[in-house]
Amino acid sequence: MENYKLFSPTDYRYKVNQLLDYLTEESFLNYKIKVEIALLQTLSDFNLCPEDVVKEVENAAKNIRVEEIYEEEKKIKHDIRAIVNVLKKNVSDKAKPFIHFCATSYDIVEPARCLMLKEATEKVIIPDMIELENIFIKQARKEKNTIQIGRTHGQHAEPITFGFFLSVYVERWGERILKVTDAKENLKGKFSGPVGCYNGISLFVKNVEKFENVFLEKLSLKPSRISTQIVPPEPMVDFVHSIISSFSVLANLSDDMRNLQRTEIGEVGEPFEENQVGSSTMPQKRNPINFENVKSAWKTFMPRIITSYSDQISEHQRDLTNSLSQRYIPELLVMFDSSIRRIKSIMEKIVVDKNNLKKNFNMSKDKIIAEPMQILLSFYGHPDAHEKIRQLSMKSYQTGIPLTEIVFQDEEIKKYIEKFSPEQRKVIENPKNYTGIARQKVNKICNFWEKKLKRI
Repeated sequence: MENYKLFSPTDYRYKVNQLLDYLTEESFLNYKIKVEIALLQTLSDFNLCPEDVVKEVENAAKNIRVEEIYEEEKKIKHDIRAIVNVLKKNVSDKAKPFIHFCATSYDIVEPARCLMLKEATEKVIIPDMIELENIFIKQARKEKNTIQIGRTHGQHAEPITFGFFLSVYVERWGERILKVTDAKENLKGKFSGPVGCYNGISLFVKNVEKFENVFLEKLSLKPSRISTQIVPPEPMVDFVHSIISSFSVLANLSDDMRNLQRTEIGEVGEPFEENQVGSSTMPQKRNPINFENVKSAWKTFMPRIITSYSDQISEHQRDLTNSLSQRYIPELLVMFDSSIRRIKSIMEKIVVDKNNLKKNFNMSKDKIIAEPMQILLSFYGHPDAHEKIRQLSMKSYQTGIPLTEIVFQDEEIKKYIEKFSPEQRKVIENPKNYTGIARQKVNKICNFWEKKLKRI
């Protein structure tokens, strides 16, 4: 049975099993050990540590229990020194001096955190983002010809297609994939000592920056061009921003989709399982719970970007005010990926109600012609087409007579209508034809991102 005696819902309700190897406290500890090993390997490369010592510590590290390290930390009140002490307890006297040699804590923590976030993003989150993008593309293509009334300010505007609506999210989500990809690649490591001047290692190595480069290459990280005790915080801020701004796209989609599920709109519906319960008291309810859940998750984690901005401030060569706050970044990634997976499962099976789409379109189909009509009248010489159509629209509202009928009966306008081309007349006679290049745009956007994703 799983342990439910946990504080964070990300540990059980919204847990992503695929992220357990990357983002847990235990994983973070293992990444720190990996960095310590990389340091030993680099010392060996520069003839500062025997090869047999590296092998000995590598083997010892495989058998270290997490509990040992945390017990040590309880005693000494220092997380990195606890790792060092436990490693030293499990190796020979010959090996002990080389563990953590010339390193300060954040020569270990910074690379470990960056590697942890980079690999979690690379191995789990970006693949999930790409899968969702492919679902968006699939559904956009499927619905590219499905007429939908466009909405601005919550009011009916002009016709689009439901596929066009989705293709906007194809574009926005695709751009976020690129941003997240760039941001995780830009995470930086360091090995420059307590103040960033390579003071300790410079006692033994002439080209200290080369030492740092070799060390970080073993971890597939790039060095920061300059650092203090910590790397400049902006790459981490950019990374967090890339995640939260991507989360915001999911939140926007969720808002749109749950509003389209309103009883009086009913253009889409979440898939509903046979035994699923919508309400504890109203048996008939089928609530948009998944989209609402994602919106709520975003609302919880979006403000954490402020914390990242605050982490940019560190006094002089470093204070400790960013230490606790950065420990919560994994929680953000878990909730983000959990939300991606929830949206994937819903969008794959989203129900599109074409009858309601048609019904809602028909509510405004007569008034839609107002814009193309005033544009065409202006083109063919009417001196104040906008005002003319506004007046006729008001007459339509007041009398209930369809605007199309009023327009075609107006003697002043008849002489202009005679000048319209057959294609232009089709738009006035049937507003379904007034979709611009909605269908072509769906194809263009989907084609672009299909090609782009192949190169990621």
